[in-house]
Amino acid sequence: MPLAREAVELLVQAARAWYFEGNQHGLRDREWMALRFLGRANRFSRTPSALAGFIGSTRATASQIVKTLESRSFLVRKPSHEDKRSVVLHVTAQGEKCLSQHDPINHVVNAVTALGTEECIRLRDSLREILNHLDAAHQRLDASICRDCMFLAERSPGIGPAAAKGRATAEFMCRLYRAPVSLEETELLCTSFERTRDRPKIKAHLDRARVASQG
Repeated sequence: MPLAREAVELLVQAARAWYFEGNQHGLRDREWMALRFLGRANRFSRTPSALAGFIGSTRATASQIVKTLESRSFLVRKPSHEDKRSVVLHVTAQGEKCLSQHDPINHVVNAVTALGTEECIRLRDSLREILNHLDAAHQRLDASICRDCMFLAERSPGIGPAAAKGRATAEFMCRLYRAPVSLEETELLCTSFERTRDRPKIKAHLDRARVASQG
C-alpha cells in the first residue's frame, strides 16, 4: 500500500472518534463541533454566521445548535463590543467543564500529547501543510490560527485608542478589524483568516514557550 494512502486511512480511522451516530453526553457530533469551535474561536468569530460557515451548515441549522447549547447552559449571548448590532457567543464555565471532561476527541488529544511536545509540533505542522494544499486545490479557506494570518501586525503596547479601552498590553493589531490582539489571542481560531508565511518569529516564540512549559 502506498505510504500516503496508508497515512490518510489512519487519519480516517482517527476521525471515527468525533463522528458518531446519536449523541454522547447529551450532544450530537455537530453540537460538539460547534461547542469545540466556540471554545477556541477569537472574539471576531464567535458569531452565529461564523459558526455556520465553520461547521458547514445553514444559518437556520447553526441557530438551532446554538439554542440547544444555550438550553444546556453551555453558551450565552452577549452584545458585541465591536458591532452593537451583533451578538457574540460565549462558552460558559459549565460549557468549558463539559469540553474538558466529556469532549469525544479528548482521548485522541491525550494520545497525541503522549508523543511528546516536539513530535506534536511536527504533527501539527504536517497536518497544517496538508490543509493548505487542500484549501488551494478546492479554492476554499477554513478557519485557522490568528498568528498565521496576513492581517496580523505587530504594534507597540499602550499606544493608540486600545490603551484607553483597557487593552494596553496588546502586542499585535488585526488590520482587518482594526482592533488590538494580545499574544494569547493569536492562538485562537479566526474565520476571517487569510494565510501568510511571513510570521516565523511569532510561531517560533510560541513553540518555544510550549516546550519550556512542558519541560
